[in-house]
Amino acid sequence: MSIVTARRISQVFFAVAFLWFCVVSTLGNLPWQLRGWPVNWLLELDPLVGIATLLSTRTLYAGLLWGLVTVALTLVLGRVFCGWICPFGAMHQFLGYLGRRRKKLAVQLEANRFRPAQAIKYYILAFFLTAAILLPGDWLSSGSLLTGLLDPLPLVHRSVNLIALPLADRAGLGLSPLPRWYEGAWLIGAVFLAAVFLNLRVPRFYCRFVCPLGALLGVLSRFALWRIGRTEEGCTDCRLCERNCEGACAPAGRIRISECVMCLNCLEDCRHDAVTYRTRPSDAGEHLLPDLSRRGFIVSAVSGVMAAPVMRLGGATGPNWNPGLIRPPGALPEEAFLARCVKCGQCMRVCPTNVIHPAGFEAGLEGLWTPKLSFRAGTSGCQHTCIACGNLCPTAAIRPIRPDERLGRNSFSGRGPIRIGTAFVDRGRCLPWAMDRPCIVCQENCPVSPKAIFTREVFNTVRTSAPLNVKSADRGRLWLTSDTLEPGRISTGDYYALLPGGLRLRITANTAAALDLERPLPGPEACTPGSPVSVQVRLQQPYVDPKQCIGCGVCEHECPVLGLRAIRVTAENESRNPHHRMVL
Repeated sequence: MSIVTARRISQVFFAVAFLWFCVVSTLGNLPWQLRGWPVNWLLELDPLVGIATLLSTRTLYAGLLWGLVTVALTLVLGRVFCGWICPFGAMHQFLGYLGRRRKKLAVQLEANRFRPAQAIKYYILAFFLTAAILLPGDWLSSGSLLTGLLDPLPLVHRSVNLIALPLADRAGLGLSPLPRWYEGAWLIGAVFLAAVFLNLRVPRFYCRFVCPLGALLGVLSRFALWRIGRTEEGCTDCRLCERNCEGACAPAGRIRISECVMCLNCLEDCRHDAVTYRTRPSDAGEHLLPDLSRRGFIVSAVSGVMAAPVMRLGGATGPNWNPGLIRPPGALPEEAFLARCVKCGQCMRVCPTNVIHPAGFEAGLEGLWTPKLSFRAGTSGCQHTCIACGNLCPTAAIRPIRPDERLGRNSFSGRGPIRIGTAFVDRGRCLPWAMDRPCIVCQENCPVSPKAIFTREVFNTVRTSAPLNVKSADRGRLWLTSDTLEPGRISTGDYYALLPGGLRLRITANTAAALDLERPLPGPEACTPGSPVSVQVRLQQPYVDPKQCIGCGVCEHECPVLGLRAIRVTAENESRNPHHRMVL
């Protein structure tokens, strides 16, 4: 078996493993659904995630220590992660192959030549890492983790979780119990498709020009023990070794070690055994480090240092916080959350009710594609017994919690349940408050005990097109002088007839000119001919008890007022930030 065949087998294996991990990140009763699979393993192998979170928080989540394996492999073998393991790199390599196959050698050599713009990824890396640095003093309490925007592992997880798998569900594969929806999916899809299809123009476009993880591994590969090199004996300068070079590292000349992705195509394409993989440097010389301008590096680094303070001048993580931005249960306080979230979409994939969605710019640039709760789009609210998202988050931006903590039971009873927000009744849209229509859907569906939504009973007089007067009465029936009522309209059990003397009786049936009452009239004098009658509706107007409400959003999801719901949840009174408290 040739070394290139071994590399292809490795790429296929890790690509299939990645897709499998995405598929099984689903709650359910089927044997293949989230049964101990290491679904975050590839994310944890990404050393950029570990280094960036270490810089932004000065702590390292235990699972991210797997990134040291990738660092060790790079220091010994070069960028084998890019060429052998990375599933996003495998996608790029396959599309790049389709784009250049059957083309003339000159065209292939032109596509694979080194371009100075390949230094852009190093400037991106410098910006991301300096933006993540936790600054001393009062500038801010944590760094800003922006690496997830372009880091290939979070990017491909986000794209597959929120674009590819929902489309597969709609194609009938049934990977999720119900079709899933995600706000702003078009932007995630546009970035993913652009990154993939640019390979038809330049092979491994994303890897060469954009990828910050590739830049990090490129810097580390300068110290690699084993590396590609050219021998002086036997080389005819045919440049066949550059025909399928995935990194445009120029193996025929002075090789650029930082750009070599260890695809090893040059070893197979060289007909004279002039290209080797060895511990000795290339006989033709090496570029050990990327060609970076001092000015460009300084601009990138200084821009990164200033990024978090500038982005937070609007006060979005302070007094000007957005109450409409509701984070999942277990989310850290906002600044600490932004210092850990890599925007991978794992929490959104595992959410059983599809209420966790990628945030847009309402969370600011640093909050783009971070998880938020959207109760309209899901199949229910955030189930108050569910703890799935925190137990799947690879960086503990949503910390793992136990059911007792979520519900405020046993040892957590003193702190009470975790609150993610509070529901508010919009009296201008609520049916019982604004439109004299009976409705207690929100109160009926409130899942907490005692219920956070309670009602107060009122009776309002219903407007009729003409005055109602008694024509005659017979036991439990009233005949009216006008026939303006809609038959059956007020026979739901919520409507009452208000008789002279203040007697109120429930209406059980009605025609255009008659009312059937729940019980007979007490006597003929209770309703004489010509006496006025009013129809009243019994309304149960909802109120919210902020001490009981946990912000689960079930009420908002079930509200029958379409569009802008009549009861809506905001992040007020959330547990994660004491400054957002509403009640003492």
